[in-house]
Amino acid sequence: MEEHLKRVLCIIGTMNAGGAETFLMKIYRSMDKTRYQMDFCIQTEDKCFYEDEIHALGGRIYRIPPKSKSVRAFKKGLFDTIKDHQYRYVLRITSNAMGFLDLAIAKKAGAEVRAVRSSNSSDGEGMKKKLAHCVGKLLYTKYVNVKIAPSDLAAKYTFGEKAYHDGEVSVLHNAVDMNIYAYSEEARKEIRDELGLDQETILVGHVGRFMKQKNHAFLLDVFKQIKEQNQKAVLLLVGAGGLEQEIRLKAQTLGIADSVLFAGIRKDIPRVLSAMDVFVFPSFYEGMPNTVIEAQATGLPCVISDTITKEADITGLVEYLPLSLSPEEWAKEALSRVNKQRVNTKAMFIQQGYDIESVADQFISLVFG
Repeated sequence: MEEHLKRVLCIIGTMNAGGAETFLMKIYRSMDKTRYQMDFCIQTEDKCFYEDEIHALGGRIYRIPPKSKSVRAFKKGLFDTIKDHQYRYVLRITSNAMGFLDLAIAKKAGAEVRAVRSSNSSDGEGMKKKLAHCVGKLLYTKYVNVKIAPSDLAAKYTFGEKAYHDGEVSVLHNAVDMNIYAYSEEARKEIRDELGLDQETILVGHVGRFMKQKNHAFLLDVFKQIKEQNQKAVLLLVGAGGLEQEIRLKAQTLGIADSVLFAGIRKDIPRVLSAMDVFVFPSFYEGMPNTVIEAQATGLPCVISDTITKEADITGLVEYLPLSLSPEEWAKEALSRVNKQRVNTKAMFIQQGYDIESVADQFISLVFG
């Protein structure tokens, strides 16, 4: 490996446009690439959303067999990657402590710094996942020597209450580049023109994968009530995922399909956020939602579930609601938060340490020493 470069190998399932992947890319873009590099060990043969950019930045991508197909082949692939390329620094992105097992492999392969960055505050309600998480913490925590989380809830869930309260976990914010995420009146008009919306339309927004965690079904129930209260409302759903067809069918069943736009994966999220009037995010759980932070960076008011860490409100633009409230009550709150006069939040982001420059420096300090 290059003598003048320090390279960290990031172990993650894919490098598509999810929250954990986007977090890594924000850090990567902000690094001094003449001193530090990020490489990625992924478990898919498919081309990833960020693949071309990674190569352009000087990063490497290694593909190994997924655990779901062969645990033995996965272990060998990971061990060989770390050993053959002499990685001293390894970072595992995971919310479940069974992911710590990968750092036991990393230690055996010679990695000196074995970091974990928690990506969530839960894995859902399945008993198997809960049991695996407990077993992972019991057996494999000793192989982790750098513990990172995006929030207090994620830190406690992934590493345990004791580790959090003993100061063993470093909270690393989901920061943004405020120059990129600044609100743009020009972008607002252009995106609305692209979507066929006039400037008077109330655009309710959501960015997230179509998966159970994100609670899109409830979001549609909320939007139906919003539509009944204001006929000028349109819902914009940005993202992709396994439940998309199910959500499309529900929109039809509710009679709101003509007012729900499925935008797929977008590369221009800051511009899309500028086009929205309110951001609604009723997730069952989150570590620290990137999209809620990004929405605030553009001055967009947010209505989110109270299962999400209170640390997500860094601007006063976030309203927390229980999922036990009715869709009608959520709709009323969302409409009350609509504000077409955006707040400039740059100073608040910098003051609270959510600017990408300070977070990238913290990441480098934690991982590379």
